[in-house]
Order: sequence, then C-alpha cells, then structure tokens
Amino acid sequence: MEELLIFGWLAWIFPIVGALLTPLLAKIGDKVRDYGAVFFSFMAVVSTVSLSSYLFKEHVEWPLHNSIVWLSVEGSPILSEIRAGILVDPLSIIMSNVVSIIAFLIMVYSLGYMKNEEGLTRYWFFMNLFIGNMLLLVFSDNLIQMLFGWEGVGLCSYGLIGFYYKDSKDGWKKYWVGEGDEAYPPSHAGLKAFIMTRFGDLLLFVGAFIILAFAGTLNFVELQNGAISRVPVWALLPAIIFFFGGPIGKSAQLPLMEWLPDAMAGPTTVSALIHAATMVKAGVYLVARMFPILYATKLASDSSTLVLMFYFIAWIGVLTSFVAGTQAMVSRELKKVLAYSTVSQIGYMMMALGIAGISVEFITGYVGSIFHLMSHALFKAALFLAAGSVIHATGSRFMYDMGGLKKYMPITFWCMAIASCSLAGVPILSGFWSKDMILEASLISGEYLLLFFALSTVIVTSFYTFRMIGLVFYGQSVKEQEHEHHLHEAPAIMWVPYAILVAGTLILGVGGYFVRHWLIESFEYLMVSLHGEYVGDLTAEYLISFLSVMCVIIGFVPAYIFYIRRSKSFDLSSKAFSSKIWTFLAKRWYINKLYYSLFVYPTVSISNWLYENLESRVVDGLNYYIASLAKQASVKIRKVQSGNFNDSLTLFLLGVFVAVIILCFIILG
Repeated sequence: MEELLIFGWLAWIFPIVGALLTPLLAKIGDKVRDYGAVFFSFMAVVSTVSLSSYLFKEHVEWPLHNSIVWLSVEGSPILSEIRAGILVDPLSIIMSNVVSIIAFLIMVYSLGYMKNEEGLTRYWFFMNLFIGNMLLLVFSDNLIQMLFGWEGVGLCSYGLIGFYYKDSKDGWKKYWVGEGDEAYPPSHAGLKAFIMTRFGDLLLFVGAFIILAFAGTLNFVELQNGAISRVPVWALLPAIIFFFGGPIGKSAQLPLMEWLPDAMAGPTTVSALIHAATMVKAGVYLVARMFPILYATKLASDSSTLVLMFYFIAWIGVLTSFVAGTQAMVSRELKKVLAYSTVSQIGYMMMALGIAGISVEFITGYVGSIFHLMSHALFKAALFLAAGSVIHATGSRFMYDMGGLKKYMPITFWCMAIASCSLAGVPILSGFWSKDMILEASLISGEYLLLFFALSTVIVTSFYTFRMIGLVFYGQSVKEQEHEHHLHEAPAIMWVPYAILVAGTLILGVGGYFVRHWLIESFEYLMVSLHGEYVGDLTAEYLISFLSVMCVIIGFVPAYIFYIRRSKSFDLSSKAFSSKIWTFLAKRWYINKLYYSLFVYPTVSISNWLYENLESRVVDGLNYYIASLAKQASVKIRKVQSGNFNDSLTLFLLGVFVAVIILCFIILG
C-alpha cells in the first residue's frame, strides 16, 4: 500500500534540486537553463499525479505516513529526537496537485512572458525553490519540518515580488503598484510583504511553542491520536489564536491583508503562482490540516470556550471577504482587482473552515473550503496569466488605458470571460458549485449573519468582476496604443497555459455536482473518526442556489449597464456623498494608511533620528577619533624608520638582546 510514498519525497526534492542546478545550467546556455527549470517543475507534477492513484483505491487507511530520524537530541526535556516525514492523505494529495500542475503551466507561460528579461537565472532559481518549499510544506508530517517550507516560500515571495528591484521609473505603468501617495516600487512591495508575513509567523511560533510545551510533540499524527488532549483548555484557546496569526499573515486576512495587493509589483507570473494559486493558500491548508485535531479536542472537552476559536476563524474570513471585495470595486489596476479578489475568496475558504468547526455536519464546510481552494486556484491563475498577456500587449497596468481589446485578443477575451464567470459564481462553472457549498454550510449551521455578509460579497464580486471585463475588453478602442504597441493576441506559449486552466474550470464546473460528492466520499474517513454526519438537505441546496444566482444578477446588472454596454456614464467620485464612499474604498478603508501612520512613518522618523544623532555623531565620530589617533601614532612611529642601515641594524640587535633577556627570565623562572 505504501509503495508510492517515495513520490511524496520526490515531489519537493525535484524542484529544489532544479533550483540549485539553475546557476550551473545557466553556464551551459540560456535555453538549457530555461527548459531545465521547466523540466524539474514537470517532475514535481509526475510525482504528485502518481500519488493521486491513492484517491481511487478502496480501503486505504488514511493517513499514510513515512518518516526518518532527522536529529537526535539526547537529554532534551521535550523532543529527544526530531523526525522528518511525509504525510499523505486526501488533503495533501489534492493540495500538492493544485500546486504542482498550476506551477508547471505558469513555468511554461514564463518561457514567453519573461523572454529577454534581465535576471532570469535569479527568476528561475526562486520559482523552482518556491515550488519545492511549497510542496515540502504540504507533505510535512510535523510542524517543525513544515516551518522550513513555510519560511522558504516567504523568502522566495520576497525575492520574486521585488524581482524588478531597480525600481525603474520607466516601469511605472508596468510593474509599480498603486497611485498617488500609495504608489510603491517593487523593492518596497517585497519588503512590505516580508515584514507583514513575518509578524504573522511570529504569532504562529508562539502558538506552536505553547502546544509543544504541553503536548510534547508537533507531529500531526501524534496530535491527532491524542497528544493535543494534554494541552489544557485555558492554554489551548490562546495558543490557537496565536497559531492562527500565521495563516492570517500568509493568506492575507484581516488585519494583515494589506501586503497582498501591493505584491502585484512582481511579474504577473509571480502573481499567478504565489499570490493566487499557492502561497496564499498555505494558510488555508494549515488551518485545514489542524482542523481534525482541533475539532476532536472540542468534542472531547465538550467546552463552549473552544467553539470561540472557530467563530474567530469564521468572522475573520467573512469580514476579510467583504472588505477586500469592496476595495476591488473601485480599483483602477487590473492585477490589483485580481489581488483584492484573491484576498476576498480566501476569506470564503477561512469562513467555511470556521463554520465547519461550529456545525455537527462539519463536512459541508470543510469540503466546501477545499473545493473552493481547487476551483479558485484554476480560474484565478488563468485570470492572472490572461491579465499578464493584456498588460504585455498594452504596456499598462491601468484598466483605463485599455478598452476595446476584444477584437484584438479574442482568445484571451474568451478565456478571461469564462474564468471571470467562474469567479462571479455563474452556473454551471466551478466557482458556482464551490462557493454555493460554503454558503450552504452557513445556512445549515444556522449562522445567518455570516450568510448575509457572504451573500453581500457575492453581489460585490459579481460587480467588480464584470466591471473589470467591461473596462478591459469593451468600450472605445485604444487606437493610439494600436500603433505604439501593435496590439495582437498573445503567442501560443502564453495563451495555451491559461486556456488549459480555463478548460479545467469548465470540466470542474460541468462535473461539479459529482466532484462535490466525490470530495465528500474522499474525506469520509474524517466523519468516522470525528463522529460527524452528512445528511444532505436538497431544500438548503436549492435555496442557496437561488439566492446565489440572484446575487450574481444584482451585481451584474449595474456592471453591464455602466461598463460593458456603457449606455450611461458612471462615476462614483462625481457627487459629494458618493465621492466620500469612493475615496474611502479607494483608500482601502484607510487600513493601509493606518499601518503606515502607526508603524512605518514613526519607524522611519526614529531611524532617521538615530542615524543623525547616534550613527553620525557618536558612532561615526568615535570611528573618526580612533582613526585620527591611529594616524597620529603612525606618524610618530614612522619617524623611527630613518632608512639608515646602521640605525636599522642597531634596532635589530637591540631587539634580539631584549628577546634573549626575556627568554632567560622565562627559563630561570
């Protein structure tokens, strides 16, 4: 049964080896380097797809586990040995295939999109290293090992977001991000992402150490088998809240969401890989990995206090979803709309996991979150890659510099339109099924206020999605850009990858009903171990489908009138009251401003004061004083060296005489 587990190791080893070999392959030639990088990402696909066969076997005793001794710490009061291992179950198999397949298609797309860019050796190195670290994170059987992958993707994210580190003003319209006083160059955006996610990781470490101190292990299997019960309830709740800080930071949830929209300063391929399909899903994956452990603890302790942690997760998710969606409504930048959308959709996934912990029928929310993770990864990666082709063709990241592109880029239009419909939740595409499953979980759990916010977000999502399509592909043609940039369809090496992703969205949508039930059956072992149930309520399903479709229509109608058909002019900033709303949303609810006011500007002021008063006056002054003393001493000592042979011989003999006297004292003493 465990003969294929070797692929769980190879899945992350292949791309990491590929990253390490990238500089060597670059010495041979650019094409060898480029295609070599793509090859190693393809080997990751081979490995993860090989593991997928387990999902179709009967009577598999999940989870499958394999480990080796990594470090032995004799006399340690907590961990006498640290093991490295892999954990293979439906969650890790599904997540790893999402990561590897989408990453491979993005790597193929990169062959065209990144052609002739500077620093490609660095680019391919970080891309493969990221893929390897993400798969290491997914397959790790313990939190210590997982953190290596967790921090690895954070490091790679920093390097790739700031890929255009020269911050050239010539790239203002292509790879800067934001406008006005919130316009940031790539290096600033990369550092911002690194610092904000590291703060979340610091909270994660605190939570993990609390669990380790009481449970004595951070192995997921051991925690699931009862070790977590050794953590008292009074310590577990704050531990989990701290622990959840890591997923909040990595998955860009409130209040640590502001780094992701600015991360669009990186290449579009980076946005598609790291900030749509994989890294930001790491937080969702970690919560889903810990869910059975925490749910079992809630059942065993029968404590209402532990229910609070699931409410905390659910409310963080739904509020993030709504806030980010409203920010996308007024954004002028194509990739930034998609970035806000990513934050919003991840909020849905977090909300579903929180609701699952509250409900007896947890499987609907749990599977709904995983289903939406799969669905979102496909259509959002397709949207980012298609957006990259649009920006590549027009030379601008602003949607108001676009318009009328439908006839110039028909393949990109249809791919982007279908993926956008899936994002909006149009039947019968994949986003419709997965999002409705999350809404259904809210309904059957009786969390009607959460459901209200979630349905409101459906309206908002529909509006900003079709607004984006209208601004980019409809309206007046950009004639001046036609001559300057020679508007045309993207080359096949670029459009084929996102066409494949759109095909996956269609297939997942057409078979959505069956995929839903297949996923429920795949996670049936959790229902057995956690004493859950799945009843299935057709009335709830039909009601949610009706409400969901109505919300999509409500959001679509104004977007169609004002941005697609353009029968009326629409400017939210034209009147006094609406102008305040527009400014509030355009300024990102002033959350970003608040962070800069509370942390960034004071830190800069303090550092400037320290530089001027401590560094320049004290440290530099002391260095200059010491250097001056050394200079004066050298001037005086230099006078001893007259250059006369007799003087030099006299000093030499005097030195020998002193050395002999010292030696005699040592011997006699």
